[in-house]
Amino acid sequence: MKAILIRDGGHSADDLYVGDVPRPEVGRGHVLIRVSHAGVNRPDILQRQGSYPPPPGASPIMGLEVAGTVETVNSDENLWTAGDRVCSLVNGGGYAEFVSVDARHLLPVPRGLSEAEAAGLPEVCLTVYANLMEHGALQAGETVLVHGANSGIGSMTVMMAKGFGATVIATVRGAERAAWVKALGADHVIDTSDSDFVTPVKDLGGADVVLDIMGGDYTPKNILCLKLRGRIVQVGMIRGNTTQIELPRLMQKQGILTGSMLRPRSADEKARLSAAVAERVWPLIEGGAIRPVLAKVFDAADAGAAQAYLDSGQHTGKVVLRW
Repeated sequence: MKAILIRDGGHSADDLYVGDVPRPEVGRGHVLIRVSHAGVNRPDILQRQGSYPPPPGASPIMGLEVAGTVETVNSDENLWTAGDRVCSLVNGGGYAEFVSVDARHLLPVPRGLSEAEAAGLPEVCLTVYANLMEHGALQAGETVLVHGANSGIGSMTVMMAKGFGATVIATVRGAERAAWVKALGADHVIDTSDSDFVTPVKDLGGADVVLDIMGGDYTPKNILCLKLRGRIVQVGMIRGNTTQIELPRLMQKQGILTGSMLRPRSADEKARLSAAVAERVWPLIEGGAIRPVLAKVFDAADAGAAQAYLDSGQHTGKVVLRW
């Protein structure tokens, strides 16, 4: 099969190329997917650069989410049959024509959606659901602050929070992105190109939950934005993986600073999350409350250009590869 491989250390997006590799074996309880589309995510870039290695036993090929059709089933549960249109979180190997997936992690392509749209859903839906609804313990009527709301994670946070009855404050850089996020459903959008977000958020009453892909110098500012007993959930570190905070401020607000990563979780935990997303998020997608937002679809041979585009921060929504 064809797959996207890395040469010369992967320091540049130009180091990606299409090569031939064996098809993956389909272990017991697994399904082989013929991949039509694969989501492109920031961890793929980190893996290419050597700073985010795959967990033990995972495919060394990049790619954390795919959509396509079931090719082969090696399971007694009879949940899926050859030809089913599916999408799935994968532990690696998504940048290839075929990938083997734990059958419990598969999700049906939502009604009315293309496979290109579905390919951008699993990683972002499971990530946002786990961090917003579980770690962040979001309740209807609360307020969510989300940074980088033009990104895949950010845009899904806006829609999911609204779908579960929250008020959303979003931050972006630039008037065009601000208008786009407002149209997506955010109640308040703060353009941080020329000003900070702390005062505007405090003027709006603060946030019960902050979902943050930024890290770095944003972390102490997030604490200032918290309501009493607010929760900050860290899901990224675009602005740096270290920070300095004033602990008394967090303690005075009885705040919680937490976070998680999706990829290192066990297969059982990902199966649990997949089932929860199928039950609680998929109806919102099929009902139109959450809609997939494609920034751009690249041919698989242009995977380097796709990663460069994602890394530039110019996108609004998800970036996807097409075989």
